[in-house]
Amino acid sequence: MASADKVPMLAQGHAMLSDELKRLRLERPQIVEAIEEARAHGDLSENAEYHAAKERQGQIEAMIADLEDRLSRAMVIDPTSLSGDKVVFGATVTLLDEDEKTVRYQLVGQAEADARVGRISYNSPLGRALIGRQAGDEVEVSTPSGDRYYQVEKIEFV
Repeated sequence: MASADKVPMLAQGHAMLSDELKRLRLERPQIVEAIEEARAHGDLSENAEYHAAKERQGQIEAMIADLEDRLSRAMVIDPTSLSGDKVVFGATVTLLDEDEKTVRYQLVGQAEADARVGRISYNSPLGRALIGRQAGDEVEVSTPSGDRYYQVEKIEFV
């Protein structure tokens, strides 16, 4: 998965990934202990604890490698330093949906996305449709539940 592409993220997302990396690195010695303890039980071919610990060790190492890769390619963006009249990464966009209901989303990195709190990935269908749009633009988004239509009401950098 290693790629030279930069991974945009907010400072909060960078901190979240860094914290997860620290937590996983702290778990490493515990897994090694579990492997050693399971190894002491004798026959490894039928030792479920040993196989579970080795599997967990593999998962942790893969997760650490992925986090290290993303953090090394991180491009931390501060939305308050941005300006303009177009939707870009980090912008908070107020939309009017087809039911005349107002929704508000901030475009963030994939690791930070949580639609329940108004943070959507810039790679999501709606995120991709919003990039480059201006206030007053209409946006059509194809979703699994059908096409949705929005009007960009306001673009903020907060």
